Amino acid sequence: MRIAIIDLGTNTFNLLVAEIAANHSYKIIFNTKIAVKLGEGGINTNTIAPLPFQRGVDAMKAHNETLKRYATEKIFAFATSAVRSAKNGNKFVTEIKKQTSIEVIVITGEKEAELIYAGVRQALDIGTEKALVMDIGGGSTEFIICNNEQIFWKHSFDLGVSRMYEFFKHSEPITADEILKIDTYFSEKLQPLFKAVEQHPIDTLIGSSGSFDTFAEMIFCRFHKNETLANKTSYEFRLEDFQKIHNLIIRSNLEERYKMEGLIEMRVDMVVLASLFTNFILHELKLTKMRLSTYALKEGVLSEITKTI
Repeated sequence: MRIAIIDLGTNTFNLLVAEIAANHSYKIIFNTKIAVKLGEGGINTNTIAPLPFQRGVDAMKAHNETLKRYATEKIFAFATSAVRSAKNGNKFVTEIKKQTSIEVIVITGEKEAELIYAGVRQALDIGTEKALVMDIGGGSTEFIICNNEQIFWKHSFDLGVSRMYEFFKHSEPITADEILKIDTYFSEKLQPLFKAVEQHPIDTLIGSSGSFDTFAEMIFCRFHKNETLANKTSYEFRLEDFQKIHNLIIRSNLEERYKMEGLIEMRVDMVVLASLFTNFILHELKLTKMRLSTYALKEGVLSEITKTI
């Protein structure tokens, strides 16, 4: 059976096409994404503004046309933070159904965390020791304390980079005072995470796709030109490499970031906040290891679906 999974994230609408065999194994045959920035101009007032609304509908129409070429038998579409928090989220979902016949399911932050964990488990061996999975989205960021066998704690925070970008509107380049203000904000909002880590000690951060893919690509372009993420589902960062990239990012302005190798255009504006967030977690929790999972929510959905088909 050939199926499609669409992850309607706040910044990008991600499409995956897979073939599922009779023994429930699967093979991913196509992967793509469309930048939508659904939260632009409205995420902090809980609305999808007119232009992002139309961009989102157009992206779904484009994905639908792509799926016709792949002759998929079933389509599973899931919307996350920007849609679930928007007053006109239901209107958006209805408009997609009207124009594409695709039914979109809006999932909770807790469910999103569970699916991200399921995706990460497909990408790498978490191990028996507890680790912290971090998925930086546009509207929310999910944290999961887990090992290869189970989730010990999970939470979805309204701390996505699109939400924070609209809220802080930082300078270019960002100033030391602005960084201090943002770090203080993280400290206030992440108290439930700090308490959970006291109960479940960890030393490893696993970054789930998105911004962490970008950090890896930037590192390869500067320090390890013979490496690539192509055909990889995981990567182990050297913390000194990340620190160098982080320093480069926060000292740059928007124009300079557009020219940086490994930094794709759709992440140029929000990568400062993503890097600050990651750096804050590494230092605040005194973590000594950082890994990348190139799999996230949509691969988690795929692993769950294969159990039932």
